[in-house]
Amino acid sequence: MSWIKENPFVAVLGGVTVVGAGALLFLGTHFAGDYEKALTAYKDDSDVVAKAEKLNVYPTKTNAQAKSKAIEDYKSEIGKLQDAYRAFRPAEVKNIAPQEFTNNLKASSDKIRAAFTSANATLPESFFVGFENYKSSLAQEGATGILDYELGAFTNVFLALAKAGPKELKNVHRPLLAEESGGVFTDKEAIYRPMSLEVTFRGGEKAFREFGAALASSTDYYYVIRTVRVENDKLIGPVPGDAKFETAKAAGAGGASADPFAGFSLGGETAAPAGGDKAKPAAADSSKILQQVLGDEDVTVFVRLDVLRFLPAKDTSKL
Repeated sequence: MSWIKENPFVAVLGGVTVVGAGALLFLGTHFAGDYEKALTAYKDDSDVVAKAEKLNVYPTKTNAQAKSKAIEDYKSEIGKLQDAYRAFRPAEVKNIAPQEFTNNLKASSDKIRAAFTSANATLPESFFVGFENYKSSLAQEGATGILDYELGAFTNVFLALAKAGPKELKNVHRPLLAEESGGVFTDKEAIYRPMSLEVTFRGGEKAFREFGAALASSTDYYYVIRTVRVENDKLIGPVPGDAKFETAKAAGAGGASADPFAGFSLGGETAAPAGGDKAKPAAADSSKILQQVLGDEDVTVFVRLDVLRFLPAKDTSKL
């Protein structure tokens, strides 16, 4: 105690040093964990930045300009695509009087029946262009506009089918639109509205091929074939016994049989009859040969298609 009294400055200095050292020790221990966390976070962020710098789209000034150009090019291409489909984006569809729609429907049905009659093809007795539910009732006034558009598209489908030359239209099914039951089309994000039709017909392979080609080349409506099923009349391929060769007719007064190889082509040359000059090339009946190989049966075709009514173009400035 006497030493402290005799050396107060040294004692106070020593006390302050001890307290300060203790405080520093406490603070160092307390904040060491925070430092380690901060150092780890810094290293993690540094690694992310290092990886990003190696990417092609790292946000440098040059890359930012390139991205802006890419966005403008994208907008331009979207605009060109929308212009390309302008022909399939009709003006506002306006409703008409229900009786006027019925008159249009009857006129279309008569036109299609005449086309099928001219092609020697048959239609179902109940055929009414897929709108059979309006044979004895009027459409709702709020649905006549879109129905009349659909009628025009499907009339073209059946006229194209008649022109392709099928033998029979077997069945037609048209799913109802929302408007026909008082509803509305509500898909605000859609760029087009599909309207479906299912058709089953029977005829030759040529009819199926030409019908598909007509839909693909239409300039008035945009058709998309969603489903096709083709069933051959004969499920088993032709066998040798199916080939029916004509019997050679007798030649000359003596009744000798004609040369069975006369007129047979050998590498572009026609075989000559025995003891004579080369015969004139005979008109080849390739249809008989092909029928023996490919068959002459018909096919039954089921087609589900959509006609797409493109909706108003989107504003590309907001992309």
